[in-house]
Order: sequence, then structure tokens, then C-alpha cells
Amino acid sequence: MAIQATAPAPDRDAAGPGPGAPARRAPRRRVDATYYLFLLPAVALFTLAITVPAVMGVVYSFTDSIGFGDTRFIGLTNYAVLFSDPAILGSYGFTVGFALVTVVVVNVVAFLLAIGLASRIPARAALRTVFVLPMVVSGIVIAFVFNFLFSSSLPRLASALGIEALETSVLANADLAWTAIVLVTAWQAIPSALLVYTAGIVSIPGEVYEAASIDGASGWRRLRSITLPLLAGYVLINLVIGFKNFLNAYDVIVGLTDGGPGTATRSVAMTIFAGFSGGDYAYQMANATIFFLIALALALVQLRLTRGKVAV
Repeated sequence: MAIQATAPAPDRDAAGPGPGAPARRAPRRRVDATYYLFLLPAVALFTLAITVPAVMGVVYSFTDSIGFGDTRFIGLTNYAVLFSDPAILGSYGFTVGFALVTVVVVNVVAFLLAIGLASRIPARAALRTVFVLPMVVSGIVIAFVFNFLFSSSLPRLASALGIEALETSVLANADLAWTAIVLVTAWQAIPSALLVYTAGIVSIPGEVYEAASIDGASGWRRLRSITLPLLAGYVLINLVIGFKNFLNAYDVIVGLTDGGPGTATRSVAMTIFAGFSGGDYAYQMANATIFFLIALALALVQLRLTRGKVAV
């Protein structure tokens, strides 16, 4: 009697789905409810402290509210007036100009300091600590200290040296007050940019510089052909983040000039806060809404430009 051998049935799980069968999805991992329980307080606080006031502010920007009492819906009137108000346009012009100048000063100085501190100099670690100290001091405290220096110490020193241009406080000069604000803001902001550049320089392999030295590349050539290209992502991050932060300038300006002389150094943030207590609540809420949209656009640009630029 002949025995016919039968082949074993194919293992469907091992062979995978057939050509016409739908692909199996990996099972979704269930999130423990405890995570949501711990997340709930933070979400509730953020909603009550940030989201709800922001939404209410946008709603009030379409009214004639002065911050209390009865309100009346007036549509886009506040927004239409904003774009023809010299005070508002002046505050935006000063803020943007100040942010552009300051971000350039901060990044140039921070980059040069990072290059210097990366070299083999004595007390390098101690110098790094000294240079980052301004970052941990309150901006308003720094502003009041420099206010005394610009208003009292510097004019006395200039009088003793016979420098007539500096015998009066630069903070009282409408044409020069902004330079003092740039100087003080840069003094406080340089450490954070310095840390970013230092981290970027440390991440560059030393073998790259050694190979360049063997090939006879000078220090300037190594800086131009190795350091700058490899730090391009870090430069971009510092430029975008710095510009966005300087647009929100407030405490340093309040401590130095309080927006003066006149309104020569009044930033957008100062204009908004001044309107809240001056009967222009709804009008400045419209200004704040426009300013928020600008900050949001810059944040989106930052995410787009910095995505994948720096390897962590």
C-alpha cells in the first residue's frame, strides 16, 4: 500500500499577510490613567492662567472696554486705528530696530568669547563662570545699577577727563538713550548665547582641527572653513531665539529710561501695559493680539528653521 506524504500547512503568521490581505497594525500601547491624573493639574493651571485670559483679551479687543464697567461691541475699529496710530507705529519701529541691533551685538560678542574660551588659556573654567554670571541676575536690578552708572558715575568721569559729549547722561538724550539699552540688554543676554556656542564648539571633533593643522591651515582658515560651517545651526538658533526674546523687552527699559525721553525708547510691551492702566484696555488688547500673532509667527519660523539643525 502506497503512503502519500502531505506537506505541512504553511504558517500564516510566519509567512505574513498575503498579497491582498490588509497589513496588520502594531497594537497601540495603552497609557496608564495615572499619567493623565498627574497631567491634569498642570493643564488646568495653564488653561486658567494663560488660555482663558488670552481668549478673553481677544474678545475684549473687539469692544470699547476701559477695563471695567459696561462694554460695547465695535468690531474691527481698534485694529483699524492701530495701523494709523503714530505712537503704536513708533513703538514697533523702536522695538524691531532695537531687537535687530541687539541680536547682532550679542551674537558677535558671544561667538568671539566662545572661540577665546575654547582655546587653551589659563583659568578657562573660572572665566566661563564669570562670563555667565549676568544671566542669573534680575533684569530690573541690572537696569537700576546701570542707570546710576550712566546718570552719575559716567558724567562725573567724563567731566574729570574733559569729554563734553558724555558730561550729561546718555539716558536723557533721545538720540543716544537706545544705545544704553542695547548695551545693558546685550550684557545680560550674552551669557546664554555664549553657552550655546560653547556647546557647539565642544561638539566638534578635535581630529578635524588636527587634520587641518597637518594640512597647513592657518587659524583664520580653520575658523572660516571648519568652525563657522559646523556652528551654522547654533548661530541660527541664537539669532532666531534672541530676536524673538528682544521683541519682548520690558524690564531693562523700565529700569533705565522708563520709555523716555518722551516716548523715544518705549517698546511695544511697555505701550501695552501702559494702556491697561490708562483707559485704553480694549485698544491695547488689540495691540497685544497683533503682537501675539507676530510672536507666534516667529515661533513657527524658529521651529521650521531649527528643526534638525543641531544634533543632540
